Amino acid sequence: MTRAKGRRSPRTFGEIAILPSGRYRARYWGPDGQRYNAPRTYVAKTDAEGWLADQERAISRGDWEPPQPKFTPAPAVSFGEYAKASVKQRTLRPATVELYEKLLRLAILPAFGDAPITSITPEQVRGWYAGMKNTPTQQANAYGLMKSILKQAVEEHLIAENPCRVRGGSQKETAKQIEVLTVAQLTQYIEALPERRRIPLLLAGWCGLRSGEVRGLRMQDLDFDAGVVHVRQGVVRVKGKLLIGPPKTKAGIRSVSIPPHLLPGLKVWLAQQRDRPRDALAFPGGDGVSPMNDTTLYYAHEQGRNAIGMPGLTVHALRHTSATLAAQLGATIAELQARIGHSTPNMAMRYQHVAGHRDAELAARMSRLANGQTDEPEADRQPAERAPARRRMGVRSQGSCRARGRSARARRTD
Repeated sequence: MTRAKGRRSPRTFGEIAILPSGRYRARYWGPDGQRYNAPRTYVAKTDAEGWLADQERAISRGDWEPPQPKFTPAPAVSFGEYAKASVKQRTLRPATVELYEKLLRLAILPAFGDAPITSITPEQVRGWYAGMKNTPTQQANAYGLMKSILKQAVEEHLIAENPCRVRGGSQKETAKQIEVLTVAQLTQYIEALPERRRIPLLLAGWCGLRSGEVRGLRMQDLDFDAGVVHVRQGVVRVKGKLLIGPPKTKAGIRSVSIPPHLLPGLKVWLAQQRDRPRDALAFPGGDGVSPMNDTTLYYAHEQGRNAIGMPGLTVHALRHTSATLAAQLGATIAELQARIGHSTPNMAMRYQHVAGHRDAELAARMSRLANGQTDEPEADRQPAERAPARRRMGVRSQGSCRARGRSARARRTD
């Protein structure tokens, strides 16, 4: 079995990893508590293991001395040459390749492209980084890419250390708080949408799907009997062309449960699509075959956001709305990760933070329980129980169902 690049072998002494170049790097922790790399990388794994064995024997004999780092300086190699080769060697999605090429062209190479890779200093990097403060997203992305390229150069012993030392440099600053809708706003937003574009944006708002994920759904991905939408692919724009491909990470491949109050309306829509092949796109473009353009969905979204008086609302904010509602209803970080398709808990923790104001409401509900008040006031009912949204989809509210159930039981008792 071929081991993934960068994965380390379990060892009792030292470690071996495969570099992006395909060569093997060996390193170990010395008796002085410092980590030492082999003076070069190796084509064969056995050579790396042999070097580690020599270091282990020297330590056990007591004649080990801290090695002096030896590097292969390459003053003739410019950063631009190395950066382009580094990105080309990576296995990346087309959209990521386009992003990296754009970052190199616009942000990185104008500053460092002609400089020898050995000449770049931390002071130069800090000055370059500070010069991008007015474009925080590009600043974080460009710094992260440059840092990863120079990290590879360190691992391949072209430079002694990485000059990218800006703490938190690759962390994106949030320009504004997560913008989310209330249930009433989401309902009003959906009602204002053009009929043809209502279903994809409804799934974005209630199920937390990205725009590309919604536009990439096939008929076979919509299982309304089970109440699930399967995310298996997405639409991305690369160099002006719309391409269909797998999600960016494995976490993006997921099955998302649909709130039950939406299912009757969705089944009505599905019944109107009976002639569509199972592998056809559920929401195609104007020709009925190609992926829907992102601008087409945006124009429909614009009508919805204007109806609720939120001109700055983005399509992606619908995803935030779904995740925040789930957090408010008690979803754990792991559950949020699974629902929104994130591989790390960072974003899920943000949604839980946004929903933090619910703590006061929960405390108030505890007091009502302590006072024997078991019925929640109208304001505290869960979003899916609000009658207007359910009537809009042709479904009765759970509250009315419970009331009918209590009436039926009372009649049987009488």
